[in-house]
Amino acid sequence: MSWHPQYRSSKFRHVYGKAASKDKCYDCVPITCSVQDNQFCAVNPSFIAVVTECAGGGAFLVIPIKQTGKLDPHYPKVCGHKGNVLDIKWNPFNDFVIASCSEDATVKIWDIPNQLLKRNITTPKKELLGHSRRVGLIEWHPTANNILFSSGYDYKIMVWNLDVKDAVLSKPVKILDVHRDVVLSMSFNTDGSLLATACRDRKIRVIEPRAGTVLQEASYKSHRANKVLFLGNTQKLFSTGMSCWNNRQIALWDQNDLSVPLLEEDLDGSSGLLFPVYDSDTHMLYVVGKGDGNIRYYEISPEKPYLNYLMEYRSQLPQKGIGTMPKRGLDVAACEIFRFYKLIPARGLIEPVSMIVPRRSESYQEDIYPLTAAAQPALTAQQWLSGINKGPLLVSLKPGSGAVNPLPQFLDLESLMEVTDMSQQEGAGRKMPLEDEQKPREKRQKLEEELPRNEPTCPFNGFDTFECPPPKTESELLRMYFRQQEEICRLRALINQRDVQIKQLKLELKNIRMDT
Repeated sequence: MSWHPQYRSSKFRHVYGKAASKDKCYDCVPITCSVQDNQFCAVNPSFIAVVTECAGGGAFLVIPIKQTGKLDPHYPKVCGHKGNVLDIKWNPFNDFVIASCSEDATVKIWDIPNQLLKRNITTPKKELLGHSRRVGLIEWHPTANNILFSSGYDYKIMVWNLDVKDAVLSKPVKILDVHRDVVLSMSFNTDGSLLATACRDRKIRVIEPRAGTVLQEASYKSHRANKVLFLGNTQKLFSTGMSCWNNRQIALWDQNDLSVPLLEEDLDGSSGLLFPVYDSDTHMLYVVGKGDGNIRYYEISPEKPYLNYLMEYRSQLPQKGIGTMPKRGLDVAACEIFRFYKLIPARGLIEPVSMIVPRRSESYQEDIYPLTAAAQPALTAQQWLSGINKGPLLVSLKPGSGAVNPLPQFLDLESLMEVTDMSQQEGAGRKMPLEDEQKPREKRQKLEEELPRNEPTCPFNGFDTFECPPPKTESELLRMYFRQQEEICRLRALINQRDVQIKQLKLELKNIRMDT
């Protein structure tokens, strides 16, 4: 029998939560009083959106992320719904597009201007009419552009393709009618090929969303799931809910076998909901309690016990909802690996809480910042609907990697030949034997085969920097700006790779001369 140490080594073992100072919080925000079990907050690197109270309908606030401090009581709202807003989600590939759903049985898509709002926004970009009862959940597809899922109290999940010119859509591209009660939670796997749902009938389902078929179904009676979450590419599901003794409970499942959970653990006797949030880059899982101020965090491992408790952030201020910042909006200089935005309605306050890895060095820490999902879609809506699956495009968080510089030139083959020829001529002009002389030639021929031939300007993820039409609006200009930053980052990495190859060739030639 092998011996397992009691303590495991982890770079995230000492992660701690740090609340923002008062001047970096959002004060005097009229947070909604709705009893819906949603997060009521959506965050991206440009804006923070919060569901608020509004007379005669539903509304939410969109505040620039840097506009901290006290909020003007007459600050403009986004108010086009006839009923209370129940959920809001930012488009993961466009920081200026947000979706909202409401008790009026509609889903609306909004364009948010880049500048500060001066008046209420009442006209949506698109309106989705398909549900017969109120819509409680919406979710964007993680890799396909302009694919939106909505779930209503008519027990149906509808798939919408927003790549159409119509302002009002009444027919979704797919209706998933496999639930017998209200859907409480939706979650996608990494490439968006599977959808996991938690339903009020106490069942967890894994669904193929394009075919509408249920692949797995859990009917485990001692765990009543409220929220369910895919844990990246680990082939596992995580759920939070209540036990048969009405204790708050967490459970871990194998997504290919939902008959019995791999792990089941009671947390406490509180009645508030638990929101699970997973960071696939660091494999850390956060469990946020509604109605209390605690955030528990764990590390996921591929072997037993699978779930490793790290620590708990505690606060005296209870949260009603929570927002999470995408990884591209974090402060990497402070070793920040995650950021929450706590909604505290008792004080009208939104408090940022940063999860920080303590490090002494002020340089960029590559080991805690692996490549993360970029703000670019991997697929078009039509490609995904036709059956194609693709993981998210990845980008580095290293500062300065996306600086705007002139487009660098590719390192051509002739310059490579000149460098290798010069290195051959070094060393007092001694003549090498024929068999040793053939080795660098073979190297050059191999390098010629690896280098691309007769390629046009390199498109990055379908985006060509020379053939793309000029932007017409500020939002298009910003999107093109960020795309060009990522393209420059890729080209720099390519040049660095070629430089390494040149140095290796120089060293090999030098070794050959030394041997002869």
